[in-house]
Amino acid sequence: MTQTQDSTRSRTFSWSDPAVNSAELGRRSGLETLRATLSGELPPPPVSRLLDISRMTVDEGLVTVELVPQEFHYNPLGSVHGGILSTLLDTAAGCAVHTTLPAGVAYTSLDLNVKFLRPATVDSGTLVCVGTVLQRGRRTALAEARITDADSRLIAHATSTCLIFPVTPGP
Repeated sequence: MTQTQDSTRSRTFSWSDPAVNSAELGRRSGLETLRATLSGELPPPPVSRLLDISRMTVDEGLVTVELVPQEFHYNPLGSVHGGILSTLLDTAAGCAVHTTLPAGVAYTSLDLNVKFLRPATVDSGTLVCVGTVLQRGRRTALAEARITDADSRLIAHATSTCLIFPVTPGP
């Protein structure tokens, strides 16, 4: 069997209370928040566990997210669902913007324009999604993200506009 799972095809996962991360909103810079998550000081967001994201690296204006395709990522056509790929692209682009924000400032995606170029399967190897900030202003930022397979072939590309806004840390 070339699949990455045994023949029973079952999956369970757990996650931490997302309120832990929400309570930290605005207290640290975006880069500090992401680094605290990667070091284990803060729990990963539930979506990371849901998708089984294998690795993430962060630097100012640059985020890399990795995913090993599994059967549970598949659509009915036998390839990784476009929604999974879009989520990776949105994560990398949005988090790249997040790394540029000071404490007390947050963001949200306004749009995500995705182009799918080739299918991804379990045979694609690790998918690497790199997000970079193209331009950041006071109210909006433009970022892009690209997914490549283990052979460095481009799987999908996206651009994203993010809204930047102030937040007040909670009590």
